[in-house]
Amino acid sequence: MNNYTLRDITRPSGGFAMLAVDQREAMRSMFVAAGAKAPVADQVLTDFKVNAAKILSPYASAILVDQQFCYRQVVEQQAVAKTCSMIVAADAFIPGNGIPVDSVVIDKNVDAQAVRENGGKALKLLVLWRSDEDAQQRLAMVKEFNQLCHAHGLLSIIEPVVRPPRCGDKFDREQAIIDAAKELGDSGADLYKVEMPLHGKGTQPELLAASQRLNAHISMPWVILSSGVDDKLFPRAVSVAMTAGASGFLAGRAVWSSVVGMPDTELMLRDVSAPKLQRLGEIVDEMMARR
Repeated sequence: MNNYTLRDITRPSGGFAMLAVDQREAMRSMFVAAGAKAPVADQVLTDFKVNAAKILSPYASAILVDQQFCYRQVVEQQAVAKTCSMIVAADAFIPGNGIPVDSVVIDKNVDAQAVRENGGKALKLLVLWRSDEDAQQRLAMVKEFNQLCHAHGLLSIIEPVVRPPRCGDKFDREQAIIDAAKELGDSGADLYKVEMPLHGKGTQPELLAASQRLNAHISMPWVILSSGVDDKLFPRAVSVAMTAGASGFLAGRAVWSSVVGMPDTELMLRDVSAPKLQRLGEIVDEMMARR
């Protein structure tokens, strides 16, 4: 059995231009916010995800899908372009305290061997990071996840996302992102997916300095996600993060959020989202060429 390498999910330039469609209840909420009548049916989410895979995967080096709504359908419909690799989310979201994702565990329903047989190259694990929760538990979960991936020759992608502590109300998001990187940036995964410092706002020097601080604590290749970043600011965020040491992006909202709930979704994905993803891929290639 051959082990996949990061080259299997990059563009020819060596940079990552990866699309995420693994959002779950968050995507359902986006449909409601866009004016869809609640409750939004599961099939609405599935259709959007499969259409996005079919239309946008030709412009991505990899696409991240979730088991709950679209993995099976994407495989059955051969929705992913041959030039694009598939990543499967292996995280189970546990709701609580009024939010859809209050805690996360490894999804035991994800069959790593089947993922590989179905053409998957990697698994992804969301890791919620709170300063007042047990670091050893987080590290143990990441270690178990890495072992699961590598036992089947799959790549391991971890996604630390910071949250306010459960006790008290003091929360410095920027420091938390750094602290999470100090803890998990050398945890044996193959790729680190991280929130963009400052939500991508501020001056270029401010963003660069914040991204460089982050880079200093991550000892594996890393990419940024787009949640929390205005889609108009995301191209700059990719460029600045890559100047600081990142190798690209794994993002969804910056590409397709503006067409959620719109009439004629397929046309909008082609006319609005595809050019965004193409441009982001070009930025990745341009930044890699400077190295």
